[in-house]
Amino acid sequence: MNAAEVLSDLAVSLGADAVGWAPAQVPAPAVAEYASWLGAGRHAGMEYLERQLPARSDPASRLEGAGSVLVLGVSHAFADPGIPPGGVRVGRVARYAWTPDYHDQLQPVLTRLEEEAARLGVRARGYVDHGPVMERLFAAGAFLGWRGKSGMTVSTRLGAFVTLAVLLTDLPFEGTAEAHPDRCGRCFRCVAACPTGAIGDDRKIDARRCISYLTIEHRGPLPHDLRPGVGDWLFGCDVCSEVCPWSQKAGPLARLFQPHPELAHPDLSAFFGVSERQFERRFAGTAFLRPRRKGMARNALTVLGNTHAPQGWSLLLAGAEDPAWEVREAAAWALGQWNETGRMRLLLDDPHEAVRETAARALTPAS
Repeated sequence: MNAAEVLSDLAVSLGADAVGWAPAQVPAPAVAEYASWLGAGRHAGMEYLERQLPARSDPASRLEGAGSVLVLGVSHAFADPGIPPGGVRVGRVARYAWTPDYHDQLQPVLTRLEEEAARLGVRARGYVDHGPVMERLFAAGAFLGWRGKSGMTVSTRLGAFVTLAVLLTDLPFEGTAEAHPDRCGRCFRCVAACPTGAIGDDRKIDARRCISYLTIEHRGPLPHDLRPGVGDWLFGCDVCSEVCPWSQKAGPLARLFQPHPELAHPDLSAFFGVSERQFERRFAGTAFLRPRRKGMARNALTVLGNTHAPQGWSLLLAGAEDPAWEVREAAAWALGQWNETGRMRLLLDDPHEAVRETAARALTPAS
């Protein structure tokens, strides 16, 4: 076997559900399209994406002499592991976060591939999605899937529940450079199903409206007009992937990642009455660390405000006294959704302006 075949076989043996090779070039039209998306501000508060544009445009800036890319697709099309007993278990979590942080799980796989590449005399460098690499572009070039109308990579075999990782190599690309054909056809289910209208007609997501961005990356209070659309999504959102017909055909294929009940259905109480350090210890190695303790508490209160789940009442009270003003602000909104005017009035004297404004807004009858 040649080096490319050895690396492909190793990737599969290490847990990849699909692999393929793509040329390590980013066409100028793709760069222009990405720059236009950034220019329109649709990346919201993710300024690092602007800084990374030069590196994303030129894989050789990450690996000198980059010629081809090994793309790994790993399924997170899990079956629900079930709801653990006890606690306040309200709200949904995106499936990829049902397992310990995929970055931590994929990095050893990439490290092993880098080591094997070096043994074969191949220079290589691996990235999970936090690196400045256009994984979805390479996934299409590697015939793993195509960019669906949702903007997500969709595979006929893995559906839309696929995590990508790439290995840049200095191996020359062998074969014909062509992208996977579009299999969306006339289907617009993902566009129509998005609760906040975040998916444009150009197959690009507006992060400013995306529930995944709002519940994970966004800092501070959620936009008032989008909170009802967040619904019961505690962390991330799977709506566009769930409704995709290809996802429904894929079924549970995951081998490398395995779901954990406490991550799929976390106890919301864990986000209140604890320090940041205690929160970090409990959820070490999980994606919940990204929004931090106060972000998860904010999300929990948004879910409780939307669902009116009675078992969450004590958490609304705890949120109204939380040390983080962002959590108190979310509690003021949630109490308004519950029409708890007496509790809201107490927040009119909160030391933070945003909390006072939200409480006053909730107390003002709609015109």
